[in-house]
Amino acid sequence: MSFKDFEAAIKSSELRSVALHWNEARGAKRMPGWKDIDPTAIGPHLKIIWSWKYDSSSDSFTGRIAGDDITQVFGESLRGKRMKDFFAGKHYDMVFTRHKRVVTEPAFAHGSGNVFIHARHYGLGERIIMPLAADGVHGDGILGATIYSLNPNAQQGTIPERYLEAEKVDFFPID
Repeated sequence: MSFKDFEAAIKSSELRSVALHWNEARGAKRMPGWKDIDPTAIGPHLKIIWSWKYDSSSDSFTGRIAGDDITQVFGESLRGKRMKDFFAGKHYDMVFTRHKRVVTEPAFAHGSGNVFIHARHYGLGERIIMPLAADGVHGDGILGATIYSLNPNAQQGTIPERYLEAEKVDFFPID
């Protein structure tokens, strides 16, 4: 029942819609592949969607897509970029560890609280991360979505990062 537990943790109707599509797209498989994700089905939410490809042989991620809201908060697109380069100086180790756990365990991740601290444009929000597998079994990517309300002080950098409470993240095993 872990998908049900994951779904119950999601507060945002936008994120729930994306998660439900992931679940529908997998059908009888353990996980859907990127080709199973229907952009039309999640069309209204594309601006909050992001995705990374995972290469197990090099133990690295490469950006696949990022919606407009995600690109805006970072000031650049992650598409085609190595995660290590994209998050250099921006909490790479934390981001990599979280994403790797989702793709290799595999698991769902649900976060809430101060999101995008690593981008220095943080705000209160909610995030979901779900694994992808072309063969339905072995994780080879992640699909995520993040909603947030940007803190106006964050844009000016007036609140030091050390005073911010970190995003709370829960993991749910894949059923």
